[in-house]
Amino acid sequence: MACGEIARSAPPRATTRLAPSPTGALHLGNARTFLVNWALAKQHGWRVLLRIEDLDTPRVKPGAIGQAVDILRWLGLGWDERVPLQSADMEPYRMAMRRLARQGVVYPCTLTRSQIAAAASAPNEGQHEQRFPPELRPGSFVFGEPAAFDREDVNWRLAVEPGTVEFADAFAGRQSHDVSASVGDFVVWTARGQPSYQLAVVVDDARQGVTEVVRGDDLLGSAARQIILYRLLGVGPEPRYTHIPLVRGEDGRRLAKRHGDTRLTHFRALGVPPERVIGLLASWCGVRAETAEEFARAFDLRTMPRDDVLYTKVHERWLIDGEQ
Repeated sequence: MACGEIARSAPPRATTRLAPSPTGALHLGNARTFLVNWALAKQHGWRVLLRIEDLDTPRVKPGAIGQAVDILRWLGLGWDERVPLQSADMEPYRMAMRRLARQGVVYPCTLTRSQIAAAASAPNEGQHEQRFPPELRPGSFVFGEPAAFDREDVNWRLAVEPGTVEFADAFAGRQSHDVSASVGDFVVWTARGQPSYQLAVVVDDARQGVTEVVRGDDLLGSAARQIILYRLLGVGPEPRYTHIPLVRGEDGRRLAKRHGDTRLTHFRALGVPPERVIGLLASWCGVRAETAEEFARAFDLRTMPRDDVLYTKVHERWLIDGEQ
């Protein structure tokens, strides 16, 4: 594929990706999602790519890439191909930005978070992003008027038109999201001189031929944003989405450091065998298994529990001591 090309490739079969980010160690919640993704690939004959998403440069931890690859192998998960690091070639993302600029749907934005917060309404409960309304667009911006992507050192936002984005999710069901009403004009290029997650994942999935995306249901809203980008960039068809429930702490919040050390490296260092980790992850998915291969044979997406998993001290004791 030519450098900078973002058109969808034509893979020989359906393709998914395991896409860890080296901003921290993989924890039990990540592992459950990767295990389900890998099992679905085994069941349906999907090709599996390993893609390290390393564009969040300030948060990338030294050694985290090798550690993530090692842990996935420790769990028994494999892949057909490992694609180059995102940071190895920035031209596809610049090409996408130039295409969006020519359509007149992106603009540079120098407003700070505090300025946005002062001018816009407060975010809804559980919403991590401040909504950016069209009223805050630069006065010089004219929707649909071709422009140049001539600065990489500022944030660029996508001008989102009102209306719903609808898609069918293989687990969560029919979805309808109004991106304009929820987050408004979202960032597609950051002042670090790098694409945002939303743009990068679309460009990468399209050019790597990814047709199946399996991830946590906290990203359902992101799917709507990504579909908008797919359509503007003309790199469809969009992938099929499968968003599964999250693993949360006892306080109901997404699994994080505040819930103790749930890193897989932590449990491995304590001598916890991978079979016990797989056993716990399998129980959270409604099946019994001790290896990734056993899990792939037993797992059924149709009977997977639909509620979020609550990780408790009981689970921790069972992992470490084998006691419930």
